[in-house]
Amino acid sequence: MPNISIISSSIRPDRKSHRVALYFRNYLGRTYHLAPELIDLKEYGFPIFSETFKTMKNPSDEVLDFVEKIKSSDGIIVVTPEYNGGYPASLKNVIDLLNEEWVHKPIGIVTVSAGPFGGAQGLTSLQFSLWKLKAWTIPAMFSVPDVGNTYDESGIPKDKEKTDGLAKVFIKELLWCVEADMAPAKHVEV
Repeated sequence: MPNISIISSSIRPDRKSHRVALYFRNYLGRTYHLAPELIDLKEYGFPIFSETFKTMKNPSDEVLDFVEKIKSSDGIIVVTPEYNGGYPASLKNVIDLLNEEWVHKPIGIVTVSAGPFGGAQGLTSLQFSLWKLKAWTIPAMFSVPDVGNTYDESGIPKDKEKTDGLAKVFIKELLWCVEADMAPAKHVEV
């Protein structure tokens, strides 16, 4: 079974995007019998990193834990709110902490907003950052508009049937990319 991690990127006190991270943890368990790792950036309380993990002389236990979780993940779901047309500094901080750990890592992006557009602008800037690190962002997207009124604090969506249908398409794409990434490479002469 693939090892899937979910990054909950907001560290704000009244964050709503974490509800969607909880939804995906529950959905993957209930539908695919997976036990995804929930990587909650709020629990880490990372400082702003002034260097990459590779150049750190004495990384903290929390940094080592985070790095190991990313390295051991076969695929990652990033759940992020949109802040001012971008994504949170807490997420940018941990993306820039790593380099080769992101290369070819299948990543599904979930964007969240309080308004009607579901974080579309945040998706663009996050996807570009991940592409620059050679991460494999899946083509399927999962956008959540009006998150405060569509998910409760436990991650239960108001319209479970519709949400599960959208999640099925999104997760199917992620798992396909994970399986393709894990398959033995075939040598092709050019």
